Amino acid sequence: MTSIDLNADLGEGFGRWRLTEDEQLLSVVTSANVACGFHAGDAATMRRVCELAAERGVTIGAQVSYRDLAGFGRRAMDVPPAELAAEVAYQIGALEVFARSAGARVAYVKPHGALYNRVTHDEEQAGAVIDGVLLAGPALPVLGLPGSRLLTLAREAGLPAVPEAFADRAYTDEGALVPRGRDGAVVSDPEAVVRRSVGLARSGVVTAHSGARVRVRARSLCLHGDTPGAVELARQVRAELVAAGVRVEAFA
Repeated sequence: MTSIDLNADLGEGFGRWRLTEDEQLLSVVTSANVACGFHAGDAATMRRVCELAAERGVTIGAQVSYRDLAGFGRRAMDVPPAELAAEVAYQIGALEVFARSAGARVAYVKPHGALYNRVTHDEEQAGAVIDGVLLAGPALPVLGLPGSRLLTLAREAGLPAVPEAFADRAYTDEGALVPRGRDGAVVSDPEAVVRRSVGLARSGVVTAHSGARVRVRARSLCLHGDTPGAVELARQVRAELVAAGVRVEAFA
């Protein structure tokens, strides 16, 4: 049976401000990318999400980012490699404290936003992220875009490289994500998102922004938690995957 992991970005609030419906989404997804305080999240939020995830048997991942709270981690930045490696390790370590206190552990690492996009092609920044993961300790799996420099360097470093796909993001003909600033970069039609999710899981193919069919082999499918109606959409995606004979389970 074909299987797929469902991951979502969670804990993306700060103080009294809440963005994602963490508790509801944790009843749907199998992996939680928890913000570690650099683009969103704070200590109390990280602890709460880890406790909820552990209660529901959801795998916990560290969503690491550039230090950019004001820009939600979506602004391009140039960070020296040694500094970036230290900051990646710092974020993983901070989340590990709360994961362990909840009886779980940090089981993988996923970059966020501008860092995610940068490490698809930038050798130096991708290498710094991998150095940070290694500095944090165990051989944690790294979640990223298929064919990215990040996943290539992860494999070379002996780390499990886990490719992921996005049902609600437009793709280029080369299999990259269309930048968020461009028209049509985000797929907003719920029916289209559900249809794309099943297609990605079953055949590993998605329709690109140009209309071309692009092969995207992925072990995990990302569902964005900060979009309107995210919880109901996530439920629909999971239900349709199961109905299509896809086993939904965590990769780690």
